[in-house]
Amino acid sequence: MSTKNKTISGTDIEEVKRLNSKSGLTYNEAKAALASQKQMKQQKP
Repeated sequence: MSTKNKTISGTDIEEVKRLNSKSGLTYNEAKAALASQKQMKQQKP
């Protein structure tokens, strides 16, 4: 039997990590993407 790593409240830590990894861009990745788009728009004639 495998024991799962859970918090006191019963949250499955590994499940949360797995779902977070599938959720998309991190805050810093989104910020960098927006800065890049803004820079491209400013360079257009």
